Amino acid sequence: MASAVRTYDEECSYLEKISNCSYRIKKGFVPNMKVEGLFYVNDHLKDLMFDELRHHCSSGGVGGFLPAVKQIGNVAALPGIVGKSIGLPDVHSGYGFAIGNMAAFDMSDPEAVVSPGGVGFDINCGVRLLRTNLFKKDIEPVKEQLAQSLFDHIPVGVGSKGVIPMTARDLESALEMGMDWTLREGYGWAEDKEHCEEYGRMLQADPSKVSQRAKKRGLPQLGTLGAGNHYAEIQVVEEIFDKHAAAKMGIEEKEQVCVMIHSGSRGLGHQVATDALVEMEKAMKRDNIEVNDRQLACAKIKSKEGENYLKGMAAAANYAWVNRSSMTFLTRQAFAKMFKSTPDDLDMHIIYDVSHNIAKVEQHIVSGREKTLLVHRKGSTRAFPPHHPLIPVDYQLTGQPVLIGGTMGTCSYVLTGTDKGFTETFGSTCHGAGRALSRAKSRRTLGYEEVLESLAKQGIAIRVASPKLVMEEAPQSYKNVTDVVETCHSAGISNKAFKLKPIAVIKG
Repeated sequence: MASAVRTYDEECSYLEKISNCSYRIKKGFVPNMKVEGLFYVNDHLKDLMFDELRHHCSSGGVGGFLPAVKQIGNVAALPGIVGKSIGLPDVHSGYGFAIGNMAAFDMSDPEAVVSPGGVGFDINCGVRLLRTNLFKKDIEPVKEQLAQSLFDHIPVGVGSKGVIPMTARDLESALEMGMDWTLREGYGWAEDKEHCEEYGRMLQADPSKVSQRAKKRGLPQLGTLGAGNHYAEIQVVEEIFDKHAAAKMGIEEKEQVCVMIHSGSRGLGHQVATDALVEMEKAMKRDNIEVNDRQLACAKIKSKEGENYLKGMAAAANYAWVNRSSMTFLTRQAFAKMFKSTPDDLDMHIIYDVSHNIAKVEQHIVSGREKTLLVHRKGSTRAFPPHHPLIPVDYQLTGQPVLIGGTMGTCSYVLTGTDKGFTETFGSTCHGAGRALSRAKSRRTLGYEEVLESLAKQGIAIRVASPKLVMEEAPQSYKNVTDVVETCHSAGISNKAFKLKPIAVIKG
């Protein structure tokens, strides 16, 4: 376990500013660090990070999650880690890994581990962006009706049940096939998977590694948005920073309408993670694996527990892609019905679909040599550069689209991957705004009526299953997404392409 809490000044002596937007965490910050840590922040985000650490020191390290900077350090102490343990600008405290923390592990190292805490409970929580050929002027007269139509089409909220017919046999196929199942059943377009990370299917998925309890939770929830920070938003293009990259994505002008869907693997993914943590705690005792924080339960990648988790995680990731694909189908139906047209005529193509909570096998250069790594991205987005073989042909000259969702009522961004990011962060960047207040504190300090009134004043139509839950997702609960994106852009780990603002929000 971690050593006794030092004073704030002693802790800060291990943190070194190395650029206008990055800090190094030197070895010794926490015990047993095998590599250094690194986190990206601008001046405002830095204050949030250091205030969290200051509070931890002043409280004697008692209660709650560890500060994000401590969690980044503890990840740097895991067996088999290479490069650095990296915190992106939206980093904040989470279970095990901080949310917004990525780390890569050398698969040729027999001691290297996989940790469910480095993926998260909502496996393959991610974002999908659809474009349309509609403009704000087309939407404004029917904005409220369209928001209601989306709300009626897409099941939302805790305990919501899907409308896509799904038998136990269908679920087995969906877990194995991912978006290929969606295409087979007629819920997607052939080109949809071309614009999806991993083409919407992780081939190592094994439904037999998903427990019956997880399947029971997942069966009724397919095609549902869920609650928490998940949403479907109708957005308009507010600003274009890179005309060439935007044009490649089908974005030509300001006020063009897009739809962003943010959801994951629902109860099924949560159960896969929970089941794996129980097994890994046993494996750690057997293999004498020691970690600084018990929430970093892990297993050797090549162990039975490690391999089983990766196969189950891949199946849950496939479920999440089917889930977003099902909601894409329902979104296309809602728009077609409202505008008495077809999704094809409305040009409702997928710009891209990215994963935020996932571990994937990738090739990267480490100390001048190409290595096969298991890259954990928790609250972090893959951001591969131009000419990378794993991104679509359309984006070979621009780099992979990176979708950065805002929080309720704030702007979102689309970025592109860079060569510098591929070198410095294993091709990873931020995923969103990142929480600044805990959910409990948000509920204590905010009233849901004022949050809804604020959205109405901005001209944003909103439909929510549980109005009181919006307090947890209010913009005041999060970091400024523009600060986060500007930090990534300034650091050169991803480039701004265009900015979106919401005109209608659907939430659980």
